[in-house]
Amino acid sequence: MKAIKYLSLVICTALAAPVAIAASAAPSAADLAKGEKVFKVTCVVCHGAGILGAPKFGDKAAWASRIAQGADTLHAHALSGLKTMPPKGGNTALKDDEVKAAVDYMVDKAR
Repeated sequence: MKAIKYLSLVICTALAAPVAIAASAAPSAADLAKGEKVFKVTCVVCHGAGILGAPKFGDKAAWASRIAQGADTLHAHALSGLKTMPPKGGNTALKDDEVKAAVDYMVDKAR
């Protein structure tokens, strides 16, 4: 009986996860514009061509599993670095909100 309850909880959580992600607040037009500027200066270097495994800009299939992780996780990865991506895409002069805006811009274009 416990196994059935646990399985039900797992299934419900899995089904609700996309809803929770989709329900998060969409970035404003101003944030997307800020993100586009940062993308064009910093992020395009790797995400434009998919260098070192970076998901290519606008590639829905490459971004899908990343988007499913949620904005907080994507922001954390971009700020701290992940695998071959350095923190803040190598541009440590960027403010945290600029990095987050760039991530949101790339995600917006990959949906």
